Amino acid sequence: MSTTNATASAVNPNYEDFVKVHGVLLAASGLPQSLHRKLFLKLMADTFDGGNYFQVEPVEDGKQRRLVFTADFMGKESDVFLVDHAWTFRLSDAYKQLQEIPGLAERMAALMCVDIDLNSEAGEADAERDTKLSAFEIVEQEFFKVKEEGTDAVRWLDLEDLDINDAMLECLDLPSKFPHLVALNLCANKLKDTETVIKVITQFKHLRALWLNSNPILKNKDNYMEGAILQDCSRLEIYNSHLTPNFGEWALGFCGGLYEKDNPGGSDQTNHTLQSFTSLDLSNRCIHNLITKAFSPAELPVLSYVNLRGNPLDDHSVGSLLKFLKGFSSLSALEVDIPGPLGENAVVILEALPNLSILNGVSASKILESEKSVVDSMLQPRLPEWDAGESLADRVINSMWFYLMTYRLADEEKIDETSVWYVMDELGSALRHSDEPNFRVSPFLYMPEGKLDSAISYSILWPTGSIRGGDECTRDFLFGIGEEKQRSARLTAWFHTPQNYFIKVYEKYRAKLQSTEFSPLPVALSATNSVRCSDGGALHVYTDIPQVEEFLTRPEFVITTEPKNADIIWTSLQVDEELKKAVGLNDQQYINQFPFEACLVMKHHLAETVQKAHGAPEWLQPTYNLETQLSQFVGDYYTNEKAGDDNLWILKPWNMARTIDTTVTHNLSAIIRLMETGPKICQKYIEHPTLFKGRKFDIRYIILVRSMNPLEIFISDVFWVRLANNAYSLDKRSLFEYETHFTVMNYRGRLNHMNTPEFVQEFEHEHSVKWMDIHVRVEKMIRSVFESAATVHPEMHSPTSRAMYGVDVMLDCHYQPKLLEVTYCPDCTRAYKYDTEAVTKGGEVIKGSDFFNDVFGCLFLNETTHVSPL
Repeated sequence: MSTTNATASAVNPNYEDFVKVHGVLLAASGLPQSLHRKLFLKLMADTFDGGNYFQVEPVEDGKQRRLVFTADFMGKESDVFLVDHAWTFRLSDAYKQLQEIPGLAERMAALMCVDIDLNSEAGEADAERDTKLSAFEIVEQEFFKVKEEGTDAVRWLDLEDLDINDAMLECLDLPSKFPHLVALNLCANKLKDTETVIKVITQFKHLRALWLNSNPILKNKDNYMEGAILQDCSRLEIYNSHLTPNFGEWALGFCGGLYEKDNPGGSDQTNHTLQSFTSLDLSNRCIHNLITKAFSPAELPVLSYVNLRGNPLDDHSVGSLLKFLKGFSSLSALEVDIPGPLGENAVVILEALPNLSILNGVSASKILESEKSVVDSMLQPRLPEWDAGESLADRVINSMWFYLMTYRLADEEKIDETSVWYVMDELGSALRHSDEPNFRVSPFLYMPEGKLDSAISYSILWPTGSIRGGDECTRDFLFGIGEEKQRSARLTAWFHTPQNYFIKVYEKYRAKLQSTEFSPLPVALSATNSVRCSDGGALHVYTDIPQVEEFLTRPEFVITTEPKNADIIWTSLQVDEELKKAVGLNDQQYINQFPFEACLVMKHHLAETVQKAHGAPEWLQPTYNLETQLSQFVGDYYTNEKAGDDNLWILKPWNMARTIDTTVTHNLSAIIRLMETGPKICQKYIEHPTLFKGRKFDIRYIILVRSMNPLEIFISDVFWVRLANNAYSLDKRSLFEYETHFTVMNYRGRLNHMNTPEFVQEFEHEHSVKWMDIHVRVEKMIRSVFESAATVHPEMHSPTSRAMYGVDVMLDCHYQPKLLEVTYCPDCTRAYKYDTEAVTKGGEVIKGSDFFNDVFGCLFLNETTHVSPL
């Protein structure tokens, strides 16, 4: 027997156990079965041999790393590698761990390329500046050439970042020393006075290019200086990196790399110098009119590639531009904004320009086959940004979303409510994204003892194609996610995607919301009848809620343990056809839920219901279902960013309570990545809420619904406040503090109970307002919420439905109510546990032990004790 066979025989029993224990995990990982045994052997020996095949290299000036294959060759699915996890954590613990675990912040900062000391960089720049020549010295050197060789000797002058102010600009006397100047670079100086700059610049009569970028003078947003300079410098073709309306052969030659300091050009006669140009980058040149004598098929007969990104091109219609570009018979590759001046659909552009083989870096055949409307493979990576004074922990928190991966633990009994996030080690984290990757990565939990509590987390890495030495190793950050799951929009987490596209999608969506009109439903007299047994006896109630069983004590109701014998089913479970059949329920029994009530109690449906009815009412914060409205959200985010408005958002799972998996952040990458832990809505955070003694609070109202058609709803006189434990703060570090930004303390944190009358009295005193004024607004808002459901979903109505809902409300700093959520079968512990006073009805005492008696009296006996109709 060979050594290999002996080894295989020895590990066979253990390998079979490994496959038996890890079968589900192996299938979920996607690892080919041919590599299962190899993975087992490496796990058994704890073999990390990636260093023999890969090397990590810095790119993007050290702000990113890539992974390079260093061996000669590796075939598809020929090997598997273990990748260690450098950091594993729950999101709420991230900041605390970075502060408390020795060396963690330093390692993560180095891995994420944010450990560079910006102050030292600034010091190096200062030292370099100290060795540079001054403006006067440079001008004197250049003027010496003029005196030696004549005025044409200096036609291009670079005076960038030399601390030139207005007085110095005049003192340098540039127009008289260099009268034939073609290009003048004055970027990053200290020019402030418009008249001085105009006076000096307009003396140059041969000037083709002027750069004043990064001077204080450009903070003046008016166009006076630009207009004056363009009027007197009639040959100017480039102004502050933009092409002027006069642009021609010289500007195109500059963009094509022909004209520069050693070859300034600028002669009055052109020799058709553009005839040999095959490639031209005109991106971000603020071009309005593209159809000119210089940029034409006659002057550019062999042009095969042109980049027109970032230009408005608004002097032309879509049709005229497409017709014009079609005249460039050699044009095979085009870069252009989509949507943009050539239209909103990549397929339509390709059909209009049949000679194109590549659009935005993607083959035309691939675009036409997939029918993608928006195409952009030339995305620039979102590199980490930080301030010099930021701590390493802050830098890591801001940058970690470019590197994080996630999984959720589960066993036979339950699934973990909060996800686990992790960062792969330096090798794994150097894998960059590709739409056509050559490797795949998947998390893998190795359970050496066969149980979850013995699990060790790894990532496993294997080649999905053949690779050769020097190839970059890549993975698909969105493996398995196509356009049907918003792939292009989700790439925004890692790349700078076209803002123009998303902003247009958002503006269209916003216009639709704003055009929505709603007519309030009439307030009807009660149309429901009191529920009575035919024999005059008590109503039998089946419930699985202990508090109802304990506190429903009225003689008109009697508790039964048999659901099929009950007149009323009051349950915390969803009653569907399957449950009805299982326990023998019939259509004549009253049930404490309405059909289709998910349109209220599931967060994404609630927002959709309100938006369909009311559009964008002031009482609902901007809300997006990220599963279907990610593009609209990204457009909203970019719009706020451009306007300098706040961009703090809260993410909530569709159907989890108690703020589980809820996050507050202003990090766009974080918002998109958090979609990976389950479906969520993203809602504009109420940054400036009304505070009570410096702390956040919200209010739980109890709403009773007798009928949806006509709408009969009541608000309980019993409501209560829920207070955060910590003083409110918008400090970014506080966003991880549950007891600062959340108010539900029943399940975690310290619960500080406060009686409603005491709260209202102290609130009125602190804010000098009348609570009844606020209460009226709240009542109006809550009625609008249920009107939305009744209008948008008339199928909710059922004559045998009666229900109780919790409605959570927050006040903004103007005391305007904001809807948070609607809850089915709400936790009413505070209502039945404490006696209180009806603060909206003159202080009448309400006994907690009578809460469910009053609820059932309203819903089934048509009483209004301690409730008010809305």
